[in-house]
Amino acid sequence: MAESVYKIVELVGTSTESWEAAAAAAVSRASSTLRDLRIAEVVELDMQIEDGRIVGYRAKIKLSFKYEDAV
Repeated sequence: MAESVYKIVELVGTSTESWEAAAAAAVSRASSTLRDLRIAEVVELDMQIEDGRIVGYRAKIKLSFKYEDAV
């Protein structure tokens, strides 16, 4: 079996609906520019509050993808 190497990047997704939607937004955006996504780990969740009301959700994720050498 060939050895593989994976790179990990941190991203922050946002949503006005939920933490799940915020995390999904980060993965969806990353998938448009990165190939072979493997694992997304949620490392932090927080909310934006205005006038005592929740107006936004943020999910910080670590996303791994297979690292390929440039040819």
